[in-house]
Amino acid sequence: MTDRVEKLRLEMARTSVDCFLVTEPANIFYFSGFTGDDGLLLITEQNKYVITDARFELQLKKQAETWQHVITRNYLQAACELVAKEKLVALGFEAQLPYWQYDYLDENLTSDLVALPNLLEKIRSVKDGDEIAKIKAACKLAGQGYDYLLTKFQQSTQWTERQLATELDYFMKSNGASDKSFETIVASGLRTAWPHGTASDKLVKKGDLITLDYGYYLNGYTSDVTRTFAYGSQPAEVRTIYQVVDEARALTIQAVKAGVSGKELDRIGRDFISQAGYGEFFNHGMGHGIGLSIHELPNVGARYDDVLQAGQVITIEPGIYLPNIGGVRIEDDILVTEAGYEILTNFGRNYQEL
Repeated sequence: MTDRVEKLRLEMARTSVDCFLVTEPANIFYFSGFTGDDGLLLITEQNKYVITDARFELQLKKQAETWQHVITRNYLQAACELVAKEKLVALGFEAQLPYWQYDYLDENLTSDLVALPNLLEKIRSVKDGDEIAKIKAACKLAGQGYDYLLTKFQQSTQWTERQLATELDYFMKSNGASDKSFETIVASGLRTAWPHGTASDKLVKKGDLITLDYGYYLNGYTSDVTRTFAYGSQPAEVRTIYQVVDEARALTIQAVKAGVSGKELDRIGRDFISQAGYGEFFNHGMGHGIGLSIHELPNVGARYDDVLQAGQVITIEPGIYLPNIGGVRIEDDILVTEAGYEILTNFGRNYQEL
């Protein structure tokens, strides 16, 4: 955690602020280890404070023992008093700061207020060895969950989408996951043409295509996986778009390495899908970063110039969605390395008609 604070202090010096207010829960945990659901951090050039209330006093002694603890119910007031006491001149803050908090700070701070969007998220995007190990473990569990769900699916002919999502949730939590990182997508039949069709009470029927998109936290870090399979035989065009999507995925992943841009990765996969005649049916970005949150930097899409760095973990998730036929998406989690990449979700991508 100390190295993370020092990285932030280097960025503070670069951006000419001498203190930083951290309010987003994921960022509070990242820099301090504190998991309480209320409070904030104030990091200065010399000191680092956790400001929270008495409910978390004992917890702080375990999770943030090297930090100075300020116990109060008036978090922002305490931060303003510390800024004044240390005669600080410029306070950096996250872009997500609620307006009422900004308004309070604007009225009560003795220092300037400086918005620094994505500064903390850029630091967070490059994972250390411990974080990478945790993400790999989350991805391994995701693979076990997929195998489990396919086995359970074949044991019964009566499943609704919601029941499949609940069965996966049961397995993942029974095997160490703390929670899902987004609402699990189980879409079947024509609903697979909805890229974000969350699980419904629709009964899965023979002849349905099924898309499963899920992510679960393990030790604080999440996976994010999509697999598409079939219950019974499918039209030839479904098998065709499956092959196109899988080849677009593989081509895009092969281009992953430190120094490539998210825009370039998107272009590679999107061009392949377009050349196959399905460009208008791929209607979302190619991927995104994952870690403590399900969507993190870097961005991987046509509108983003983010340049990949070794240690980042991204998703690659091309898809084709045909109205009145169905959709296919295949998503993998990828570790960026200096020389290339490592696929962390290397399971269950072969086309299957169960």
